Amino acid sequence: MHYLHEFLMLTLIHFLAVISPGPDFAIVLRQSISFGRKTAIITSLGIGAGIAIHVIYTVLGIGLLISQSSYLMLSAKVLGAAYLTYLGINLLSSKATTNQANPLDTNSNKKDQQKAFSIGFMTNVFNPKATLFFLAIFTTIVSPNTPIAIQSIYGIWIVLTTAAWFSLVSFLFSKESVRQRFVKQGYWFERVMGGILLIFAGELFFSLI
Repeated sequence: MHYLHEFLMLTLIHFLAVISPGPDFAIVLRQSISFGRKTAIITSLGIGAGIAIHVIYTVLGIGLLISQSSYLMLSAKVLGAAYLTYLGINLLSSKATTNQANPLDTNSNKKDQQKAFSIGFMTNVFNPKATLFFLAIFTTIVSPNTPIAIQSIYGIWIVLTTAAWFSLVSFLFSKESVRQRFVKQGYWFERVMGGILLIFAGELFFSLI
């Protein structure tokens, strides 16, 4: 019964966190609109894989080490901000001819799929807020006496539900009727998404001051 209470608390808090707008949501939205359902779902799976990394090092106790080391936490924030800046600048430099929607993803090859997965994975892994989030919930909600096996089950559930949520977002925003409304705006949509990512990057940079 104790573990059920922990599980329900983790599920609720994680759900509230995952549906909140952030870099992950922004990148999945962009992938859905610009490249279609398949690419966006692959990106969502990459985000889920990134969550798995956070869960693993948190359960192993490495997350606590990172949070207690100002140097490691600073490095995590700098890397995260730098990666979001890189993505943001790339989107801001989008041309009108680069945003050609492909509703069936017929041109999606293995290299494109790997790139989509990598974007989702890197966006999540390099988000230091995810590090702090998992450290917070696993130290305040999960008892130190909870077996590693049970904590691992919690982590697997979080990974699966994260991937499922963003896959749902991918499904909804990749509907042709929805996509066409955005695609008509051409590269301006890409630039707006780039600006949003730069805002998130700016927040991280300002947190270093």
